Amino acid sequence: MTEKPLALITGAAQGIGYACAEALAADGYGVILSDIKADGVRAAAEKLGAVAAITCDMGDLDQIKRMFDQIATDHGPLHALVNNAGVAMPGDFLTYDVETFEKVIDINLRGVFVATQMAAQVMVDNNIAGAIVNMSSINAQVAIPAIPAYCASKGGVMQLTKVAALALAKHNVRVNAVGPGSIDTEMMAGVNANPEAFKVAMSRTPLGRPGDAREIGDVVAFLCSKKASYVTGETIYVDGGRLGLNYTC
Repeated sequence: MTEKPLALITGAAQGIGYACAEALAADGYGVILSDIKADGVRAAAEKLGAVAAITCDMGDLDQIKRMFDQIATDHGPLHALVNNAGVAMPGDFLTYDVETFEKVIDINLRGVFVATQMAAQVMVDNNIAGAIVNMSSINAQVAIPAIPAYCASKGGVMQLTKVAALALAKHNVRVNAVGPGSIDTEMMAGVNANPEAFKVAMSRTPLGRPGDAREIGDVVAFLCSKKASYVTGETIYVDGGRLGLNYTC
């Protein structure tokens, strides 16, 4: 058991998830890192001095339940949850198969719902004024034809965040979301490697550069802090001005 307030971050082996864990650790949380990549999450946890590393597929309901049971038994109740794990799985709309669509939804949306429900129950049972942050995307509002399931899942996360915030407000559990734009992570590697694609991405980003994972982590840490004590049900878009531009080139 740790005396620090505990935060669980999913998809934390690298990129945005690791940056969220780093920012929360700096704010005084004891962080538990979860990821489907066993070696990666162990290495990340060791580097950060995390409380624990747990291997979990957020598309597998049994694994999610085992993870929460393990945390409760070994470490105590959670004070914060960051639902960051997610996949994109691009493809042509007309040939996009249902199995792929379901896999994306299972990880990006169903997994977020289940983890939110389980974490919230722990917070309510322990009278904890907790914080839950879900990773949405600007693609909750602006669509890209090549990632239909991803766009659908992130739109669902945006609405699920509002629903959970309303349901849990009476328990003093806040639920918010962050919607990243073009962030310099592994998911953007293909765009970065293609000068034309990178030019297009930056043409629709008023600040003219990709975001850094740390910039997402800082917003997540804010939402988990007392500085955001009157913020719930919101999605904060960290997108370099993308949504305000209203068009793409």
